[in-house]
Amino acid sequence: MNEQARRTIASYTTCQDAARAVDHLADQGFPVERVAIIGQNVRLGEQVTGRMGHGGAALHGAASDALPGALTGWIFGLLNWLDPFVSGLLLALYGLVFGALGGALLGLLVYAAQRGRRNFASVRSMQPSRYDVVDDAVAEQAVQLLGALRNVTSTSSGAWKSSRLQGGPAVT
Repeated sequence: MNEQARRTIASYTTCQDAARAVDHLADQGFPVERVAIIGQNVRLGEQVTGRMGHGGAALHGAASDALPGALTGWIFGLLNWLDPFVSGLLLALYGLVFGALGGALLGLLVYAAQRGRRNFASVRSMQPSRYDVVDDAVAEQAVQLLGALRNVTSTSSGAWKSSRLQGGPAVT
């Protein structure tokens, strides 16, 4: 994908609106394999979900390591040729328990090593300020098709208003 050859066709405030525009292009028979949706001015956001204590750190570690432990035990159990089903389930159970205990201990260890510098849990996400629909070869046709989309009005069948379009199709 050559970034210099791409032209912005339209900009939208949400990814869903940009996807609707590309869906409209696909419905009109446009070669959508030439189109990309690119998030611009990306920021990293962090939503704090609560305090983190010793119990929370242990629980988080146990939850994150229990499933990999169970899968590892199950795979090792399948390698037993005599009775793979029973040994697979039994070793999966042992792996689940061992993974949860090991993860809880590791979670506590990491929490203690931080010494109170990060006593909260959070979820990080990337948040673009706008989404550009770009095309590299046949941008004029896409601009015309999306221009027709601007005349669509909202109906009860789920069609969307063109007022969600931010700035309209690009005119470069």
